[in-house]
Amino acid sequence: MIRGVLTMLSKQLTFCRPVVALLLGLSLSTSALAQANPETEHVELARLYDAFTVTHAAALDAIVKTNMDPQYAQARADMRKQLEQRQDQGHGQMMSHGMMHGSGSSDTHDMDMNGPYRALDVQVRVDMGRLVRADHADTAAAEAYDNVAALPRHAAMVLAAGRQFEEQLWALWTDPARSIDAKVQATQAVIEDYRTGDPMHAVAGRPKPVSLYLDHTYAGSLKSAYPRLSGLLWSNQWLQLASLEAIIRGQVDPQFAGRVADTLERYYNKLGSDSGMSMFPSPVEMPTVPTIAPTLYTLAPEASIIVDNLNMLDAAIADIIAYPGLDANTREQAILATVAQFTDDNIATDDMSYLLSALRGGIYNQGGPAIGELQGSERNRSRDAMGMQHPMSMSGPN
Repeated sequence: MIRGVLTMLSKQLTFCRPVVALLLGLSLSTSALAQANPETEHVELARLYDAFTVTHAAALDAIVKTNMDPQYAQARADMRKQLEQRQDQGHGQMMSHGMMHGSGSSDTHDMDMNGPYRALDVQVRVDMGRLVRADHADTAAAEAYDNVAALPRHAAMVLAAGRQFEEQLWALWTDPARSIDAKVQATQAVIEDYRTGDPMHAVAGRPKPVSLYLDHTYAGSLKSAYPRLSGLLWSNQWLQLASLEAIIRGQVDPQFAGRVADTLERYYNKLGSDSGMSMFPSPVEMPTVPTIAPTLYTLAPEASIIVDNLNMLDAAIADIIAYPGLDANTREQAILATVAQFTDDNIATDDMSYLLSALRGGIYNQGGPAIGELQGSERNRSRDAMGMQHPMSMSGPN
């Protein structure tokens, strides 16, 4: 049945076949991936995935501390004024995220990179980069969201359950002992366990409208206030997708075997030096499922949708936490309302709208391909021209 559905989708999407993908959310335990494949690069990936979860949680905590620190009161007031002005301009999420691709809005881009939080953004980006490079125990990653003060207990449990789901996917799809057909079948069991084992803390299995994270009251806050930090977090998401694509592609087609090291090198180029400096751009669009890991999306579309939903939820929560001047109660209620939208099976879009929205973000703008070369954006029109909403902001310290 899956094969028949994929064949039908393939005919409909011939024009975008090269860019179908999976987004792999937050993290993977070292033991799960290391056991699946003991090769050196896989062990390094496992270390990084734990670091990504710890870094994501630490970044949320750092933002909360900034929003409570009296010395940044004026910067918060200035940033909130900028966000409110953008909302009042009526340009929707394109403006609230800082820029429109291809629109020539370089002034808006500069405003983000040199805004009220510039020095703070640079420092947080450096601190989080060091966390990425550090070693972290599996238990630290597993408990990371429990320790984020701004996350309501329910929201933390949803993120933690999502992390466990992703761990199981990684352990399965990086297992060299299983055939591809066996992995496809086993994926359904992983999905069933996630969706029914603790349904209260599971996101929906149908694609969510991008408006849930691109067009809510607080949308664009993280990109506007912390463009460099946002770029780091999206680089981490890119590697989670790109590395899995490299692994699975090598299993499906031997001519692509052994490319994981190349994908790791590209990530470290984006990560840059200890000071956060890099000549390689971070993603300026959120890496999405149908763009960075096309092989896994083709083989396991439902699992891919779940992972994308988890990452959209991450983005929406981060924007709420980053919005300056929110009192604790307002912030908590906004987060819980957002979580409710993502766990509600009745709020969904159709598969074609989901694919088109993700693909219009562009491979290059979402971090570039896992393997192969792409020297510039493959898009010849902005989302603005296509009537699509999206974020944009470069993220490396400058």
